Amino acid sequence: MGVRLNHGIGDDLEETHEINVTPFIDVMLVLLIIFMVAAPLATVDVPVDLPAATARQAPRPDKPIMLTVKQDLTLAIGNNSVARNMLAQALDSAAGGDKNQRIFLRADKSVDYGDLMDVMNGLRDAGYLKVALIGLEAPTP
Repeated sequence: MGVRLNHGIGDDLEETHEINVTPFIDVMLVLLIIFMVAAPLATVDVPVDLPAATARQAPRPDKPIMLTVKQDLTLAIGNNSVARNMLAQALDSAAGGDKNQRIFLRADKSVDYGDLMDVMNGLRDAGYLKVALIGLEAPTP
């Protein structure tokens, strides 16, 4: 609350009904600076070298459906090569139309992560949502 001192007539102090916004602006500027400094620290790009898995092997089904992404980005179901545009039909014939069957996906070490995600998106588009990734078992120390 502000008070205006009138050096004129009388001793009556008159109240002014104005808000002093200067402290609010100061606080906002300080917060802006804090967020401008802290925002780049929140998005750190860290290179990742993923370790090998040492989990116990899960039991293997009788007739697993193995989808392989080769080094040259060609696909194979079992030992049969499959074109990318025929992936859904080949999976339907291999699974007998059972969309709940798990697809075991394995890829060459040199396959780019984006290319592997494209194959996984193709599996999802075909209706196969249960995907298991296969890797080599790491030796335990």
